[in-house]
Amino acid sequence: MSQSEARNVYEPAQIEREMYALWEKAEAFGCKPDAEKPPYCIVIPPPNVTGALHWGHALDNTLQDILIRQKRMAGFATLWIPGTDHAGIATQAVVEKLTFEREGKNRHDLGREEMVRRIWAWKEEYGNRIIGQLKRMGCSCDWTRTRFTLDEVCARAVRKTFVKMFADGLIFRGKRLVNWDAQLQTAVSDDEIFHETVKGHLWHMRYPLSDGSGHLVVATTRPETMLGDTAVAVHPDDERYKHLIGTTVDLPLVDRKIPIIGDGKLVDPAFGTGCVKVTPAHDPNDYACGLRNDLEMINLLNPDGTINENGGPYNGLDRFAARKRVIEDLEKLGLMEKIDDYETEIGHSDRSKTPIEPYLSDQWFLSTEKLATAAIAAVEDERVRIFPPRYARGYLDWLGEKRDWCISRQLWWGHRIPIWHCATCSKEDLKAAFGDEEGVRWQPDELRGGWLICSETDLPKDALGEGHELIQDADVLDTWFSSALWPHSTLGWPEATPELDYWYPTSVLITSRDIITLWVARMVMTGLYNTNEVPFHDVYIHAKILDGEGQTMSKSKGNGADPVDVIELYGADAMRFTLAAMTTEMQDVRMPVAYACPHCEHLIAQKPKHRKLNRMKCPECSKEFAPNNPMVELPEELPVGRLVSDKFEFGRNFCNKLFNAVTGVAIPMLTENLTDEPVTRGQMRLEDRWILSRLNACVKQVDGALGEYRYAEAAQTLYHFVWDELCDWYLELIKPKVRGEDLRVAARVLGHCVDTVLRLLHPIIPFLTESLFQQLNKAAPNRTLTGEPAEPMLINAKWPELDPETTDEQAEIEMALVQTVIRKVRDIHNHVNASRSADGEKSVRLIRAKMRCGGQTEQIIAANLNAIGQLANLSEFDVGTEIRKPPACASEVIGDSELFVPVGDLINLNAERQRLAKRIEALASRKAGVAKKLANENFTSRAPEEVVQRERDNLAALDAEIASLQCHVDELG
Repeated sequence: MSQSEARNVYEPAQIEREMYALWEKAEAFGCKPDAEKPPYCIVIPPPNVTGALHWGHALDNTLQDILIRQKRMAGFATLWIPGTDHAGIATQAVVEKLTFEREGKNRHDLGREEMVRRIWAWKEEYGNRIIGQLKRMGCSCDWTRTRFTLDEVCARAVRKTFVKMFADGLIFRGKRLVNWDAQLQTAVSDDEIFHETVKGHLWHMRYPLSDGSGHLVVATTRPETMLGDTAVAVHPDDERYKHLIGTTVDLPLVDRKIPIIGDGKLVDPAFGTGCVKVTPAHDPNDYACGLRNDLEMINLLNPDGTINENGGPYNGLDRFAARKRVIEDLEKLGLMEKIDDYETEIGHSDRSKTPIEPYLSDQWFLSTEKLATAAIAAVEDERVRIFPPRYARGYLDWLGEKRDWCISRQLWWGHRIPIWHCATCSKEDLKAAFGDEEGVRWQPDELRGGWLICSETDLPKDALGEGHELIQDADVLDTWFSSALWPHSTLGWPEATPELDYWYPTSVLITSRDIITLWVARMVMTGLYNTNEVPFHDVYIHAKILDGEGQTMSKSKGNGADPVDVIELYGADAMRFTLAAMTTEMQDVRMPVAYACPHCEHLIAQKPKHRKLNRMKCPECSKEFAPNNPMVELPEELPVGRLVSDKFEFGRNFCNKLFNAVTGVAIPMLTENLTDEPVTRGQMRLEDRWILSRLNACVKQVDGALGEYRYAEAAQTLYHFVWDELCDWYLELIKPKVRGEDLRVAARVLGHCVDTVLRLLHPIIPFLTESLFQQLNKAAPNRTLTGEPAEPMLINAKWPELDPETTDEQAEIEMALVQTVIRKVRDIHNHVNASRSADGEKSVRLIRAKMRCGGQTEQIIAANLNAIGQLANLSEFDVGTEIRKPPACASEVIGDSELFVPVGDLINLNAERQRLAKRIEALASRKAGVAKKLANENFTSRAPEEVVQRERDNLAALDAEIASLQCHVDELG
């Protein structure tokens, strides 16, 4: 079936293939700078090439695509730049792990060149997979501009920035305490660590005083670090110990004397024994103490976590084996005072999941003091606005610390640090070789002697001639360094490209809260540094998607779900609409995860125990399948069950509703009844004027919501209009049996409504709306109120504009009354049948009703008797001021009118009394709330008079309705 043919069944997979091909053929995603249009640009948060995307990426990219599509239709020159991140530590860790599992080799066995080659091969496979996933989601990126953080364009920006910062004195090398991942053998940042509470012990150890007069007791959770102690600290005002300050203790096991020092910042005399062992090279607090007191800093560890020669007899042992030996040896010497059970927070590497070691190491650092000050000002003066505003606090607090940023990583995958060391050359040699080259800077190497040469281009070893060898630094840059340049590097900086001039600063960044400091703050710092402009005007921070137990989704936990699995089962539009409707400003989204049986699509809830299984049995069809679990080896003979959530049924049901309404009702009606004759408002009935007014309100609300990143409000507004107002009311009101023979006016109004709705929905559910738009173009190209032909494709059709002439408050008031009457009759009908069903009786159809009313209410009801009768299933409906309440009837109060539905002996009178009593109770509760508000002097004195009067009128209306309902209860006896 081609896309031009009408469909009878909603088939998401087929529609998605055809529509994406249509857009790509039309080159609908591309854009060039256009002076006639306002610019709008988003750079994609580049996903790591460590594997497939998950639901968090699906949410993030759906929200970006919604804005891009809406702005494209609104006449902006839109550019959405796609790309991926090399993710240095994460990607190398994955490939190293696979290499060891498959071949038993590590990176040193392979060598740098071969290891990097293998990682590039991994990147090609998963980078392409990621792009494919984005397309399946419907992302309308300009794929011709796809960037990668290691490509030539980004690499040039990285080199330019590094050299500039080096020349400005912002980048320096220093020996400092860093977080060390002993498994991956690299430094990691504070933000790449997670903490877990673990059960352990607190060891109390005796350190003998050197004069033989006794001992001090210190406590630690890491006994092996004592081998690197360089002092014992006490509080300078502690009467127990202050006389010992300046003396020494004998450090057990390594035969060293270490001083007793006074340090009021490190020691709390009320905690423990009041004595603290100081290991400056292996604890951040001790490191600060060591700097204050000029203590020796002894590094105990090799990069792989084994004890080095400074550990004496423990040299070569793994740190945890050394811990065991240290404890045994102290016990043998009688120096273990006691051992307590103890729970403590241990930092773990987010990549290797192993405990982090504080480690004294030579690293490259970036001074952020000036950069952070500028980035703070950008948010405070609202050049950068953060939504929701509460997230600005974390951004400002983190930047306010102005910590130096450790930018070096001991990896092979990434941007290699562009610095070369020469031990033998002189300043004259450097001048002779490089002269005044702008891309080369040098300075003395204060740590090793010689010179450091920083260059934008690679330097050969013999760049300084015979006798001088240049050796490039072995480290690579922290991944976040290149990512920090993403908004301007992707647009061509440092070249003065037309794209950079037109689209920079970009319009908005959309991302998750967990990288506000890692990425958002650093982009603002580097953007201002390189371009003197902020990188984006707005930052929208969205919720995180958690599983049903509140756990962050990840493949290592077995709960990481591929969005393509959801798309295969529910469709991309259903996934997008569900995610948008869930994106509120207040909380994270819980998505209970289930396996979809590949045989029957029955959903089986995913429990923690399932995460260790490699086969499951479906309780519905009794067939076996393999759960999609990366943590275990899956049997090849079994089909794999998709990891999904039944919450996506919400989106699928909505898409089905829209499809059926357009293809099953709207298109046939337009085909049969739409003419070229113009339609005036005077020809429209109440329901026509009402739906157009509601449509205009919908346009206004969706416009406002998307303009302020209130995605859930936009989606819910559209859901309510399409499902409740358009389908459940207007389509019912214009059926021939309700409307009559002439449907010409209704067809024109319906065509306009459906056309506008598809435009409003397109950013959220692009595939289905484009498909329906194409079908409408074939069936009724001139369907709108103006009669102008629709554009060929919805993706670049015009965004709906507000039409003040269609706003009709009176029509909305009148229609609200008609709807209320119909609902009340239906409620009574349902109540009667529910009561009879409970008594074992058959259901009945109510055929008569009366309404005591007058004035405008009577006129409105009388003008719409046919519609009320048809939709409420009434054959008789009498209205007027003289209507009397018939005996044995159910009744309802509607404003100052009363509705009576005779039920004879069909209803249980006691049940009716209970129903009315519940209604009175609910109204009384509302009345109490209004009365409390009016009793509050702050409200009555400060609120506008019209607001206060509205509450007083509300109170009077509630009183009248309660009194009327109570009268009905009394009449029932």
